[in-house]
Amino acid sequence: MVDVTAKEASHRRAVARCRIHMEPGTASQIAAGAISKGDVLAVARVAGIQAAKQTANLLPLCHPLLVGAVYVNFRIEESHVEVEAQVDTVDRTGVEMEALTSAAVAALTIYDMCKSVDRGMVISELALWEKAGGRSGHWRRAVDHDPGT
Repeated sequence: MVDVTAKEASHRRAVARCRIHMEPGTASQIAAGAISKGDVLAVARVAGIQAAKQTANLLPLCHPLLVGAVYVNFRIEESHVEVEAQVDTVDRTGVEMEALTSAAVAALTIYDMCKSVDRGMVISELALWEKAGGRSGHWRRAVDHDPGT
């Protein structure tokens, strides 16, 4: 682990995104609330929040942080769902790994809830989109480097 004890606590934020590609009919069923396991996006949102709070238990050298806020949002398109996770904290190290883990677990939850109707789904394009705070300051992924285009 990196020693962060000498650092001052400051507000930090990270935003991560990924996509889960699926058959158009699956996306329609998600939008209509017609998946038999229940409300896919509500369950995936809770899973993403839990994942952000458990990141240090999953990644061996990740610092445990006091997560201040987690927002998990979705955009349903014709043949994919975009997942976006934002994590905020006031701490000595960033929350990039928490945001990435949140987005990934939310997408895995969508897969789990929809696999009975579409086993061919693919989770892809997991990436950090923005981070703010800390010594390195603000960083944002250039739009022309969108992994989905």
